[in-house]
Amino acid sequence: MTLNTIGLDTIKTQEIATDLNHLLANFQIYYQNLRGIHWNIKGKRFFDLHVKFEELYTDANTKVDEIAERILTLGDTPLHTFEDYAAKAQVPVGKNISQDDLAVRLIVDSLAQLLKIEREILEKAGDASDEGTGSMMSDFITEQEKTVWMMKAWLNETV
Repeated sequence: MTLNTIGLDTIKTQEIATDLNHLLANFQIYYQNLRGIHWNIKGKRFFDLHVKFEELYTDANTKVDEIAERILTLGDTPLHTFEDYAAKAQVPVGKNISQDDLAVRLIVDSLAQLLKIEREILEKAGDASDEGTGSMMSDFITEQEKTVWMMKAWLNETV
């Protein structure tokens, strides 16, 4: 086994970096979806949702940077073109969504996909003793599970 400078198996960290790039692509689409629904939301709940969507896209933008920096820390290059993001992302793309229920549903569906990817990365990070990536995924998962619960409560649905 060959270890990199931070003491992790180079083969395992390459796999994790590839998975993080997959997560990065999905987060970029999620971020852009949040910008779109922030800009386009209409209706009686506009004021509350407009602010909430801004909070979410600001958080997503921070996470995009954290993911990219972790990829660099592991010795790889983060994806950085919309072409790459679109090719690799699995979160649904929201286009011209202005209705509140559809906007919140898009967030729930997107987070469900992100959580799936993050759990896979968390497991691989554990197997590789990659505490840095594992800790980041754990923090993301905790926050996003709470957001899903809140959005589902807003939709009058259970988790």
